Amino acid sequence: MRIGLISDIHSNLAAFRAVLSDMPKVDEIICVGDLVGYGAEPNEAVKLARSKGIRAVMGNHDYAAVTKDVRGMNDRAAAAALWTADVLTRENLDYLASLPTHLEFKAEGQRIYVVHGSPRDPLGEYVFPEFSNRDMAEVVKEVEADVIVLGHTHIPMKRVVLGKIILNPGGVGQPRDRDPRASYAVLELGKELKIRFQRVEYDVAAAAEKIKAAGLPEELATRLFFGW
Repeated sequence: MRIGLISDIHSNLAAFRAVLSDMPKVDEIICVGDLVGYGAEPNEAVKLARSKGIRAVMGNHDYAAVTKDVRGMNDRAAAAALWTADVLTRENLDYLASLPTHLEFKAEGQRIYVVHGSPRDPLGEYVFPEFSNRDMAEVVKEVEADVIVLGHTHIPMKRVVLGKIILNPGGVGQPRDRDPRASYAVLELGKELKIRFQRVEYDVAAAAEKIKAAGLPEELATRLFFGW
């Protein structure tokens, strides 16, 4: 069984389409949160995810769009979240509101746990690749799973702690590892567990121009060119 893992699409339709086009045949695609936020095409991104039957968990930007609660966000993120809340259709807002904070399921005998931030703070905590083994163990010690999939940082990651594989597919719509290409991963389950990370070029200039045309903070457009 193969599962496509995507995260942090952030209303970047061009990057989202590029990833779906590049992705090999998989049995299921799971989004690790933040379909919306930052970018200029939230309705289009949500519609595409729904049309593909993608299972998703809620991210902090999804939550902010639904509730207009932008506490803890910087000015640029808050402005984009409030703009997103205003332009989303009722149908898409209801869809985002229905998303669970985490998923737990079994596949090929493996227990999979999916959450945007971390198991102890589903929407808020950033779990970075450079965490020490001790800190990473504190994050995942209460989770009974073989594979834990996280998002939120926009940085690809594979770690093994306490016998658990901890993955982050990186950011589709706003990478932050200084590589502007969209990021995703494919998890292969079977006799042997395999993970493959993939980068995809897309029309960054077009995505950036749409952000500026929408009147969103210009830095949200500029950073796409630098992967940060």
